[in-house]
Amino acid sequence: MQLNQIYNNDCLSILNDSKKIEPSSIQVIFADPPYNLSGNGLKSTGSNTGGDFTMVNEDWDKMKETDFINFTNEWIKSSKKVLKPNGSIFIACSYHNIGESMMSLKANGFEVKNIITWNKSNAMPNLTRRVLTHTTEFIIWAVKGKGWIFNYDKLKELNPDKKQDGTDKQMRDIWTMPLCQGKERLRGEDGKKALHPTQKPEELLKRIILGFSNENDVILDPFAGSGTTPYIAKKYNRNFIAIEKEEKYVKAIEKRVVNTTPS
Repeated sequence: MQLNQIYNNDCLSILNDSKKIEPSSIQVIFADPPYNLSGNGLKSTGSNTGGDFTMVNEDWDKMKETDFINFTNEWIKSSKKVLKPNGSIFIACSYHNIGESMMSLKANGFEVKNIITWNKSNAMPNLTRRVLTHTTEFIIWAVKGKGWIFNYDKLKELNPDKKQDGTDKQMRDIWTMPLCQGKERLRGEDGKKALHPTQKPEELLKRIILGFSNENDVILDPFAGSGTTPYIAKKYNRNFIAIEKEEKYVKAIEKRVVNTTPS
C-alpha cells in the first residue's frame, strides 16, 4: 500500500482493491459523499454574506433514490473493511441524506457516537421564500470497534469557546464556522467561480484530524473533491489516501497538496 496517494477513480474500485488500501489500515475516514440534491438550478447573485450562490447541479450528484441507497450502503460497507479495529468514520450530510447514511452505518455494524451540527454563519439565503433558511449540515461520527482515538485535551484547545476565566472548554457537538470564502476558496480558471460546489472548511477537517487521529496515522477521503482532507492531513503530519472520480478536481488536489508544508 502506497501512502500519500491521490487516485483518480471510482471510490469502490479503490476501496475494494487490497493492493491500494490494505484491510484494517486506516485510522480515520472523512467522507463528503454526494447528497443527491442536484437538478433544481437555483442561484443567487450579489449576496453580501458570501458572494454569489449556486445550488449544486452536478451529474455526480444525481441518482435514483434506490440507486443512491445501494451506493451509500456499498461504500460504507467497503469503508469498514479498510478501517482499523479502533478506527473512526465521519460522514458529511444534510437532512436530505442523513437517513441513508445512518441506516447504512447501523446495518454494517458501526456505532454512532455523535452527530455534529455544522452551523454555517454565512449560510446560503433562502431562495424559494417558502421554507425556513437552511443554516446547518451534519457530520456523523461513528466507530468500528472499541478503543477509538479521542484527543480530549486537543479538542478542548481547538474549541474557540472558552470558560469565563479564559481556560479551555469541552468541545460540544455544535460547530459554528462559515462556508469557505476568501483565499481559502478554490477558484476555477476564471478566478471567480468556485472550483468545487461543496468545498469543506479547513477548520472542520482540522478538528476531526487532530481530534481523532495521531501523527503518522493514515487518513482516507473516498470523495476528495477539492482536497481539504489530504491538505490538512499533510499539514499536521498525517499520511493520506484520497480518491476522486472527477479529473478536474484531482488536478486541483495535486496542486494544493504539493504546495502544503507540514507544520
